[in-house]
Amino acid sequence: MANSDRYYTPQDSKDAMRQIEKLFNKYKDAPLTQELVDYHQNLVNRLKTDILAAATKEGVQSRIDSLNSMIDVMNKWLQIRLSGRPYAGKMAHFQFVADNAQPQFKRRVHKMKGSSNHRASGH
Repeated sequence: MANSDRYYTPQDSKDAMRQIEKLFNKYKDAPLTQELVDYHQNLVNRLKTDILAAATKEGVQSRIDSLNSMIDVMNKWLQIRLSGRPYAGKMAHFQFVADNAQPQFKRRVHKMKGSSNHRASGH
């Protein structure tokens, strides 16, 4: 197996940020272990050094702002998980999105012959 097949090589800073966001959303609910904390710290360090340098070199200010918000979200995740609380959310578009979704139940209204005030069960 060649090294080019083994490692992911991003095209630009946004591509690298998407990949880290995808990885973060995969492990955000996993049980907290020392290996996971080390892995997480490695990703945050990559964001702060390599990817931030690439984003400033590209000169896109909105990407730098997104990168800073992404670093904040990942640092807050570590604080929340180390305190023993569950992390109620995920990262989307490089920002925290609360996961307050209630279960949605499917409901099919089937009107049979009669007035519109009565709904038929269809059986």
